[in-house]
Amino acid sequence: MTSTSSPTRVAFVTGGARGIGLAIGQWFLADGWQVALIDNNAETLFPAATALGQPERVLPLHCDVSIPEQVAQAVQAVVERFGRIDALVNNAGVAVFKRIGATSFEEWRYVMNTNLDGPFICTQAVAPVMLRNGGGAVVNIASISGLRASTMRVAYGTSKGALIHLTKQQAIELGDAGIRVNAVAPGPVETEMAKQVHDETIRRDYFDAIPLRRYGSTEEIASAVGYLCSPAASYINGQVLAVDGGFDASGVGLPTLRKNS
Repeated sequence: MTSTSSPTRVAFVTGGARGIGLAIGQWFLADGWQVALIDNNAETLFPAATALGQPERVLPLHCDVSIPEQVAQAVQAVVERFGRIDALVNNAGVAVFKRIGATSFEEWRYVMNTNLDGPFICTQAVAPVMLRNGGGAVVNIASISGLRASTMRVAYGTSKGALIHLTKQQAIELGDAGIRVNAVAPGPVETEMAKQVHDETIRRDYFDAIPLRRYGSTEEIASAVGYLCSPAASYINGQVLAVDGGFDASGVGLPTLRKNS
């Protein structure tokens, strides 16, 4: 709730037009924040923002996070509209699912430009705004593919592994200035993208390897992000939270264990 003693907090969410990003925006709205949704797909972004039904609290901005000039313009637009930024969620991401030998340099750079350069550019642009009000929180959306290798993800997995290390670098320097930086590493999540690229064979492989034996929901990822941006996480900095049903913790033998039990 807005009050004269406590200004309404503002979240800057990239990749906010659908899936995990949109769920994160919805979490912030439900918690009383104002939200800027940033996305490079205008055809999806503006209808999604309209559907939220809160135009006074939602600002959709068409922006490519890999282009510094566009990010700077988006940050300025948020400041002009809401006056502050308290949380940045670097969620925008792309993927190319190919074998190493079939991945071109252009495809490699396409993934790195968004998944790694984007969080670097956005954090550089947002941090000075946060510091005007004493600090804030940044959450980088990494992936379980940044913690453990898997096939067909040489660019995506490497970008997310690098993003995890960037998170730690940012946490050291920005934490000293009053900005906490953490990462969430989702496991497989029920999104439209997952439905397009995960056939039944891949889904069975995931179920065999995940102790909870299911995909996560976008709402579960959003809750983890919201927690890391909240006062409840005020002493958490430089950490990677795997929201993956135990996937990163599991090794071989889980299907056999289930069969024998």
